[in-house]
Amino acid sequence: MTKKNICGIQQIGIGYKNITESWKWYIKYFGMDVPVFEDTAEAKLMTKYTGGQVFNRYAILAMNMQGGGGFELWQFKNREPQNPKEAIKMGDLGIQIVKIKSPDVQKVYDFYKKENLNLLSPLMKSPEGKLHFYVADPYQNIFEIIESKNWFNLKKQLTGGVAGVVIGVSDLNQSLKLYKDILGYDEVIYDLTSSFEDFCGLPDGNIVFRRVLLRHSQAKSGGFSKLLGATEIELIERKDKQGVKIYKDRFWGDAGFIHICFDVIGMQGLKAECAAAGFNFTVDSCDSFDMGKAAGHFSYIEDPDATLIEFVETHKVPIIKKLGLFLSLKSRNPHKNLPDWMVKLLALNRVKYS
Repeated sequence: MTKKNICGIQQIGIGYKNITESWKWYIKYFGMDVPVFEDTAEAKLMTKYTGGQVFNRYAILAMNMQGGGGFELWQFKNREPQNPKEAIKMGDLGIQIVKIKSPDVQKVYDFYKKENLNLLSPLMKSPEGKLHFYVADPYQNIFEIIESKNWFNLKKQLTGGVAGVVIGVSDLNQSLKLYKDILGYDEVIYDLTSSFEDFCGLPDGNIVFRRVLLRHSQAKSGGFSKLLGATEIELIERKDKQGVKIYKDRFWGDAGFIHICFDVIGMQGLKAECAAAGFNFTVDSCDSFDMGKAAGHFSYIEDPDATLIEFVETHKVPIIKKLGLFLSLKSRNPHKNLPDWMVKLLALNRVKYS
């Protein structure tokens, strides 16, 4: 049995009513311009989270080749995606904010301000003392732009891809058993309980929270780990009352941040470890599952508040789609990074914003 290895955050699943429109926005403002796969199919294995029904869905995995995780953009084809019944507030249970990394946060802030984007905070310092700010996309999803010196292939784009998430939890100590002990975010950057100035522009952000920022103490290895880069998980627990589940009475694939997906090696070992800790796989493709031109073994677990976490062990990735060239990962050393030149070939699939 191959030893478990969490290589990084592969993507954040985000549900939309119109993928084409939202993807253009993400290309322009987050540089998510390289599609790894594009696929339309029935989500037959996800009926546990879609009311027992099988729905057609359209999906695109888009990456920023400077480095960072991607966006897995989702759209139901035979169902109208549902928005949350109530506006999401800080401390609600689930993925609240996606962190996007930048080599120059000031430049990003100035650009977004010039473009009249929905800035939710001024440029200010985080509890760690680093510059950051919050911005909402046109679909009410919140993103945090953070400083980073961790890059795969830094060019001229103002941002990279996903560098982490903020997750609302009901009991932070219980959640640490998963995020710290199993997912390996073992370095505690801060653990603070207070009201926070940088949260004040966010919905219900002026109350008292316990706020814990976690990172991996060791650099990640294997496959696409250099492209995905270093990541962080920030857990927040509101202290006045328990938050509401963000996906309460809604389906996986409905509007918003659906799941966080980790690129992994050693799925069977991970399955055994999760089960031993009480986090059984709720969905398991069991073997290679096709996603259009890509393929892999995927599974899901729930965190203690039912936030969905996906694991993907990649088997095949299209490198140059136009030529039908694919990279098979099954026969490679699972703990060795792919050569940089090979990963950079993905950029040949880049699309332009129009």
